[in-house]
Amino acid sequence: MAGAALGAGALEASGSRRPNIVYILADDLGWGDLRCYNPKSGVPTPHADHLAAQAMRFTDMHSPSAVCTPTRYGIMTGRYCWRGSLKNGVLNGYSPNLIEEERLTVPEMLKEQGYFTAGLGKWHLGLGRDAKTDFTKALRPGPVTHGFDYYYGIPASLDMDPYLYFENDRTVEQPTATTPGVNQPRGVFWRGGGIAPGFSIPGVLPTLTDKAISILVDRAKKPDQPFFLYLALTAPHTPWVPEDKFRGRSTAGIYGDFVAAVDDTLGRVMKALDDTGLAGETLVIFTRDNGADWKVTDKAAFAHRANADWRGEKADIWDGGHRIPFMARWPGHIKPNTVSQQLGCLTDLMATLAAITGYRVPHNAGEDSYNLLPVLKGKASRPVRDSIIHHSINGVFSIRKGDWKLELGLGSGGFTVPAKEAPVSGGPLGQLYNLAVDPGETNNLWLERQDVVKSLTSLLDQQKAQGFSARSRS
Repeated sequence: MAGAALGAGALEASGSRRPNIVYILADDLGWGDLRCYNPKSGVPTPHADHLAAQAMRFTDMHSPSAVCTPTRYGIMTGRYCWRGSLKNGVLNGYSPNLIEEERLTVPEMLKEQGYFTAGLGKWHLGLGRDAKTDFTKALRPGPVTHGFDYYYGIPASLDMDPYLYFENDRTVEQPTATTPGVNQPRGVFWRGGGIAPGFSIPGVLPTLTDKAISILVDRAKKPDQPFFLYLALTAPHTPWVPEDKFRGRSTAGIYGDFVAAVDDTLGRVMKALDDTGLAGETLVIFTRDNGADWKVTDKAAFAHRANADWRGEKADIWDGGHRIPFMARWPGHIKPNTVSQQLGCLTDLMATLAAITGYRVPHNAGEDSYNLLPVLKGKASRPVRDSIIHHSINGVFSIRKGDWKLELGLGSGGFTVPAKEAPVSGGPLGQLYNLAVDPGETNNLWLERQDVVKSLTSLLDQQKAQGFSARSRS
């Protein structure tokens, strides 16, 4: 699927070359883990804090889903995942390709414009066409058929078998050995299954970090070609396996120590950009895919609040499931040390990068992607997004418009108990919150404000039925 390049005259980059783009996606990193978001965090995050001082930091950014696979689909395509075949849950390590083969992706869009596109880390969008992926075959469709010139990573989450690396469309080493499942202590968890003999679960994060630095060093030798580097980290998702040098760094147990390892990876990548001279012409985005896996028992054991004061956790429909840290640095274009309260979604990457590079997204792509470039450049005079649809692991819908948030169900819709509550006679059928006065989602106004319930339900139904939500599609 091809769109149209609008030419250098249409670029928002003020006549400069198209920027390099480094997109760092942490896995299950919490809004409250970073001290630049939560000064009370039990984790030292000096590199994230340093980036925040050089970047724009969003406080109302959201993942399109409260779990990883549908969020990654949204990042790659600019489209809510539930519009396709995956209506709830996530893929496993043997799942087939999820992205429709003719659907435009962000790396494909950039590759059409001459970018070198590289991806590293957790893919979790399926590989191949077979009902169960055969890792002895070419892994197509996969990253290289969805726009990546180069990809080195793992099939799914680091707690899902098979445990192996693949490079482009080939498995690096077959999973001929077996690892038993581990589920003790809290956070040290992975499923039993096939593993490549040379694969080290604790070694994945440092391996990906080294690979990212190597790619940056190589791209610095080819300054005439812009690049896109998608670095999909495997941490701090379970298993919580920080290297020994990070043990004891935090006051939040091994989870906090693993977050410190993620911060170190960020610092090493930022240093590589400086050392190679790439920093000044590179847009860096640092974010995560959903809320932190920080349970009631973790809150009882530690003062640390991985999801800050937002209600719930990863997988939930409440904001703790999908409100995420998001920072963007682009020297000369984004004012340093600024904070935006604009509503945003990770699906907005496609439209934003299209505006930066001067590309016209075709009508049948990026259906839920809004252009955040005016926000990044400090030129947005009104909200860019008027609404956003949230989705829990169990397929519970929510819609946010302004300060109002409607949730079509009772309970968390995810990991927090109870996931689902049966309505009582005369009671609310769902949840409605005014986040301006109740950011913790504690006062359900469903019965009191039926006018808002009806209005938001109608808007949600409309956006689901018409197949898009972005205003540019209307």
